[in-house]
Amino acid sequence: MIDLMASTPWLLLTVTGLFSLLIGSFLNVVIHRLPIIMERQWQSEARAWLQTQGQHPGGEAEVAGPYNLVVPRSGCPHCGHRIKALENIPVLSYLFLRGRCSACGARISPQYPLVEAATAVLSMLVVWHFGFTWAAGAALLFTWALIALAVIDLRTTLLPDMITLPVLWLGLIVNLPGLFTDATSSVIGAIAGYLSLWLVYHAFRLLTGKEGMGYGDFKLFALIGAWLGWQVLPLVILLSSLVGAVVGIALILARGRDRDIPIPFGPYLAAAGFIALLWGDAIIGAYLQALV
Repeated sequence: MIDLMASTPWLLLTVTGLFSLLIGSFLNVVIHRLPIIMERQWQSEARAWLQTQGQHPGGEAEVAGPYNLVVPRSGCPHCGHRIKALENIPVLSYLFLRGRCSACGARISPQYPLVEAATAVLSMLVVWHFGFTWAAGAALLFTWALIALAVIDLRTTLLPDMITLPVLWLGLIVNLPGLFTDATSSVIGAIAGYLSLWLVYHAFRLLTGKEGMGYGDFKLFALIGAWLGWQVLPLVILLSSLVGAVVGIALILARGRDRDIPIPFGPYLAAAGFIALLWGDAIIGAYLQALV
């Protein structure tokens, strides 16, 4: 079977697409639950600290029962209806249900089929680019992490350390044998990625008194540097800044968005990181060739 997929591109892409739909469904669970898990953890830590100070915090009590990426079973956020297997088929179930809960009729967020479809499409692009190789497997993990981080940041303006830090370390590990770049470039990329945005953040804060980005953005940029090397960082920051500026201006003009409302930068970094993964070398090469 492995030899057949390696020698039959259409079969490899089909299997990748179907499997990635399932991954996209799992990413939706991560996107929805991880911020809630983080919030509950913060509340628990704050409650414990207040109790050590002799205070008795009010507010809601801790929620009984485990809550993680596995339990409880997924359900409708409006009526609590537990989602059945036939209602949980990636993309198709959303279409069959016409975007509504089968129990209460409440609208289901289009985020779910969009994330599933995007995961499948981007995964097939990765496999089409790298073929049936170890690099493709690693690049898929990188891509899935970027998708989860981008959507979480878009929804909550959070970039969870529970994703960024392990994936950053994984980037350093996969480049020990030089899978995407050499080990030295990987380490320098992680350091340069973090420090460059850290310096921009503090310079902007010093000049304006405002925070232009969060520390999660530093870590995400370091993650990209660890996976792809320091050489792609200028391209990534250029692409993400251009797209972010265009989208930000468009939102202000189209919706009258308040300029003081922060726009998450993580999705643009993630998109630029994916572009650099597949076409970074070609873009940089074309640019250098144009200079000659």
